Formats: sequence, structure tokens, C-alpha cells
Amino acid sequence: MQALFELDSVGHQPEQTIARQFGRFPPSTEVKEFAQELVTGVLAHKEQIDKTIENTAPAFPIDQLPVIDRNILRLAIYEVLIDNRVPMRAAINEAVELAKDFGGEKSPRFINGVLGSVSVLTTR
Repeated sequence: MQALFELDSVGHQPEQTIARQFGRFPPSTEVKEFAQELVTGVLAHKEQIDKTIENTAPAFPIDQLPVIDRNILRLAIYEVLIDNRVPMRAAINEAVELAKDFGGEKSPRFINGVLGSVSVLTTR
């Protein structure tokens, strides 16, 4: 999530951003590979993910969302709709917890609402 936030707000190169994040807290090889796959996957599917956000939260234009909320949603939607390794409930719970820790006062409720709408799309 931190790498996605940096990429979205500053526009650094993905490889440099990911390496910088790992430099702070060197992870295990498994964690590093998983994180790289998530960042790469979100970036590769960003257009599709952003359209999903726009469709499930039409009153909130994607470019006007707080950067942290936008990237929490991108990560969770990638995990739920595209990657499918993490159970939907777990991805939503993780996203809400990230919103509590890093977002604004209304972020957890907003993130939960959007992801609740996305979960309805996946069950059709």
C-alpha cells in the first residue's frame, strides 16, 4: 500500500519505489515476491480497477479521492476481482484496517461501502 501511495502521489518509478520500501524493512523472499506481485498487478490493471471504483462510487470522482483511500481501494479490488488469492472478506477487512490506520475519519466507512458494492458484483 505504501508503494502504491508513493507511486500515485510522487510518480517515482515502480522498481525504485519498491526497492526503497524494502530497504526500510527487509522482508522475507516470500513477502517481497508477494508485495512485488501486488504492486505490479495493481499497476497493470489500474484502468480496470479505477473503472470499478467509478462504477461503485459514482459520486466520488477517482481523481478527487484522497490518495490513500484511492490506493487502498485499488489494492483491495485487485485482490478481490483479479488476483483471487485472498478471500474476499479478508481483503475487505484488511482494507478497512488500513483505512483506520492511514486514512481520514470517514475513510473506513467509505472503503467498506465501496468494497461491499464490489463484492456484490463478484457474486453475480
